[in-house]
Amino acid sequence: MDPERLIPYARAAYGWDGDVAITAGPRGALGQIWRVDAGPARYALKEIFANPPSEQLIRAELAFAGRAAEAGVRLPASHPDRHGRHLLATPAGGWLRLYDWVDLRPVDLTAPATPARLGTLFARLHLCAPAADPHETPDPWYDRLPAAPDWAPVSGTGAAWDGRLADVLGRLPGLSEAVTPAAPGELIVCHRDLHPENVLADPTGALVVVDWDNLGPAAPNRELARALFDWFDDDLDAMRRMYEAYVRAGGPGRVERMTDFSMLVASRLNFLLVQTRIALDERAEPRHRAWAEREIDETLRITPTPQRLADVLEVIRMPG
Repeated sequence: MDPERLIPYARAAYGWDGDVAITAGPRGALGQIWRVDAGPARYALKEIFANPPSEQLIRAELAFAGRAAEAGVRLPASHPDRHGRHLLATPAGGWLRLYDWVDLRPVDLTAPATPARLGTLFARLHLCAPAADPHETPDPWYDRLPAAPDWAPVSGTGAAWDGRLADVLGRLPGLSEAVTPAAPGELIVCHRDLHPENVLADPTGALVVVDWDNLGPAAPNRELARALFDWFDDDLDAMRRMYEAYVRAGGPGRVERMTDFSMLVASRLNFLLVQTRIALDERAEPRHRAWAEREIDETLRITPTPQRLADVLEVIRMPG
């Protein structure tokens, strides 16, 4: 949405007086962040591209975020509008949410203490997480692979990444053995999107967790296993140190079996399929197609092999 069109709507919704300026911030798969300067106050206004979160999900998010903050996890607060709503429909048909603006930068992955700091953070999140609602069905995005026919429309298209996609699809028989549904008794409420763009550092170096829109039921061992790859794909020693710090901090998850990588494998391949569809869709907005092309390139590069999963299992079993 054009920021100039956002300003009058947001000003009225949130009761901002005086000068209001909106500038583009980072974007992700599901939304664009706009920095808002409303007088002396600064906010992060999130424009949601996909289906918005339900009221039930927003309540669950606010409750979990509150527990996490009490446990010492840093995160931007969510702000309601003048009528107490945390989700607003725009006249253009989009959706908005408002948070504190925090000046953030990527975490320094080369710092020796980073793996241990991340492991401790993940343990803290899992320890304060509420149990999952036993009546809520887990999202198949995290424990089901796309069916073979789903890949046919995006394969052999002549796209620049077509050959690399074929290489990844050739791994599916081995990778499919690592993907199973989680046992209902293992599920807690998890953030489910704790990659390096959503755990950042503030000016003091403290870790800050952002973008809680995807939270829901997941097994802590599976979220931890995915995080090892999200953060340290090429560094087995850093993975081991992150895992050991998680265990020392009392985290409840244990990565011990190939199926503990279900969340990693399923989410990456489901994400890859969605992005290939967007990139090939001539009706999609150019900005979304361009973003999809970049994400396809990265996802093809970081999708693991079955051997890599086995290597990680072996190294985290080794004594430090």
